Amino acid sequence: MNFRFTPEEESFRKEVREFLQRELPLDWEECWDNTVEDESWEFEKHMRHRLAEKGWLAMTWPKEYGGQGASYLKQAILSEEMSYLGAPGRDVEGVATLGPTLIIYGTEEQKKRHLRGIARGEVVWCSAFSEPGAGSDLASLQTRAVLDGDDYVINGQKIWTSAAHRAHWMNVYVRTDPDAPKHKGITCFLLDMKTPGITLRPIITMVGRRTFSEVFFKDVRVPKENMLGELNQGWYVAMSALNSTRSLLDFPTWASRVLEHVVDYAKETKYNRRPLYQDPIVRHKLSEIAIETEIGRLLGYNIAWMRDKGLAPDYHIPIGKTFGSEVLLRATNVGMQVLGLSSQLKRGSKWATIQGRLHYMYLQAMAFTIYDGTSEIQRNIIATRGLGLPR
Repeated sequence: MNFRFTPEEESFRKEVREFLQRELPLDWEECWDNTVEDESWEFEKHMRHRLAEKGWLAMTWPKEYGGQGASYLKQAILSEEMSYLGAPGRDVEGVATLGPTLIIYGTEEQKKRHLRGIARGEVVWCSAFSEPGAGSDLASLQTRAVLDGDDYVINGQKIWTSAAHRAHWMNVYVRTDPDAPKHKGITCFLLDMKTPGITLRPIITMVGRRTFSEVFFKDVRVPKENMLGELNQGWYVAMSALNSTRSLLDFPTWASRVLEHVVDYAKETKYNRRPLYQDPIVRHKLSEIAIETEIGRLLGYNIAWMRDKGLAPDYHIPIGKTFGSEVLLRATNVGMQVLGLSSQLKRGSKWATIQGRLHYMYLQAMAFTIYDGTSEIQRNIIATRGLGLPR
């Protein structure tokens, strides 16, 4: 087994690092998690266009749809390098979630209409999965779509819809057959966000960002040719979309970055007249996180390798998502313990340590174990698909 990258892959990693060094502000690492939302969105769009110009935004897509046909390992390298610096620009909703699903299930007309705009970084998408009564249990969704002539009419509510206030288009999952078993009566539609009847209500997260929105649909009409996949087969479309999202390397990379900051702090700080890193309990905790971040990294690259080999990383993706997100949570938790009460202070406070960023990452990490399916849901998938256990 060879864990090394090829010379071509190492060359690409160097190219990415040089690109980020040129594009990111000199003080980026000190300010990236403390920018005003409108300012950060403008920089996000700028970086997205720069990635598109390099051909890196949708690099694994087929060339006919605006991609490079690049390997998933190459994409994983890009993800790792950008995650390490917290660099913006990657399009999770359009490129990672919708795009691969549209390539599989979309009609040729739908692909021609939508994919190139995403690959160029010009069109923003959001995905409407969860509802107030159907979060982790996605199959219990109740938002309805009823056929009326050449349109379906949508009524209902979605929640936790990422980037809805920025999006031009949405892929939304609705119930089209209320009498069918709950997994069998769901359909996916591609919906223009300018369609009359759509109302957004912002949701402010624990870190003070408007990441999500509630979305309300009142007599929203969507042409039936905007159906993605077959009628009442939306469950399979949704699972394909979520599998695309769950395969990112972000979590172990962020955990590794947190660990580096905490190790530096432990080397520079004394406790009971000796450097903090010499405390055996601190050393043990940090060593555990170091090992786990490397495991999470290898799991992520294994998923990319499997895809390049044409293998289906079915239960491997839930393993990677669960382990990676929980490693990030453990890393930030250990960091909070090592730094003590000062870890709760925000940037700008007199006694804030490591730029006051650890509390931000800790709050974010808690949410990542819930996004795209909770750890409990992931473990159920691992148990049934990976271990063959009964439901």
